Amino acid sequence: MNFLILSVTAGEGHNSTARAIRTALEAQDADAEILDTLEYVSPELAKVIADGYLMVTERAQGAYRIGYRLAEMRRVNEKLDAMQLATNALSKELVDYIRSDRFDAVVFTHPFAGMMCSTMKKRGLISNRTVGILTDFTFHPFWEDCTANDYVVTPDRLLLPQARRKGFSDGQILPFGIPINPKFSERVPAEDARRQVGLDPALPTFLVMGGSMGYGNMSELVSRIASIDVERDFQIIAVAGRNVETKAALDRLAEKSARRILVTGFVDYVSLLMDAADCIITKPGGLTTSESLAKNLPMIIVNPIPGQEERNTEFLLNNGCAMSSTKTAPIEECIYQLLTSDVLLGAMKTCISAVAKPNATEDLTKFLINLAHTPEIG
Repeated sequence: MNFLILSVTAGEGHNSTARAIRTALEAQDADAEILDTLEYVSPELAKVIADGYLMVTERAQGAYRIGYRLAEMRRVNEKLDAMQLATNALSKELVDYIRSDRFDAVVFTHPFAGMMCSTMKKRGLISNRTVGILTDFTFHPFWEDCTANDYVVTPDRLLLPQARRKGFSDGQILPFGIPINPKFSERVPAEDARRQVGLDPALPTFLVMGGSMGYGNMSELVSRIASIDVERDFQIIAVAGRNVETKAALDRLAEKSARRILVTGFVDYVSLLMDAADCIITKPGGLTTSESLAKNLPMIIVNPIPGQEERNTEFLLNNGCAMSSTKTAPIEECIYQLLTSDVLLGAMKTCISAVAKPNATEDLTKFLINLAHTPEIG
């Protein structure tokens, strides 16, 4: 069995999902190859898009929000826009790569790759079965141009109305959940996890994450959390990621703080840190929130990127899995409420258990292997 996984570097979530799928397939003795779609067809364009995405989401969030909303308001299947024209041109570069008989199925983790596959299938250029993966709790506007693909994996069956609006049939929808690294499906008891990382096993623990690059003013956020005036004591884990300056600022804060603050840089044991926590304070990226749901870990959402992360926030709030820290509902109030209301924390965990998909990667892997063994019709 041989699978091709198409990704696009626009944020890290799409690549992380691709790697999780590849690892799971390889564990079942299948071959899986990841191809950065834009890097393959045009390295120059790939760099422009990757750098541009980071720049816009960091420095021009208002413009990104407007652009995303305008894309959402586009008429379904509206033709001849610039993105479709570009996709049509770029898809020609992928035809020969995909059309070979060596791939039992093609999986894509970004709608740009899905648009290319959809275009090729509509034109009869490829016959491979194609499976798309949502990496957020919403359909990006351009998913409506991916409907010629065979299947799409969604975070939950609750997204079925969105899928129908985009033009997908019910039979195309696979509500397995967002594929995550299988280690996040395992749990260590909270007290044991705290001991392993050097924390007090008895204290409530808040995990603060800023993504792999430690975006946002984490030191200010952690300082505000540490200074909360509440009778119940607690401790903090702050993950700075690869941001060296953020980690240095957090280290200085930890030295002066009256509360216990464990500071880390980029680590490969985030799963254990989640096990140690009672709540995670994070940006609402699709992968991080899916990992948190798998851990039954309540969330406080901060600093969502406009567009897809705002839609993730809406999904999580509407389903009782998270709180949202805003200017009018500051982080101090959110944490105070959690520390003084075990009922609230318990209710969030109950809601999380209803939408969490800890076995998403395993379920998808089983489906793909069965698909590879199923003869194509026609």
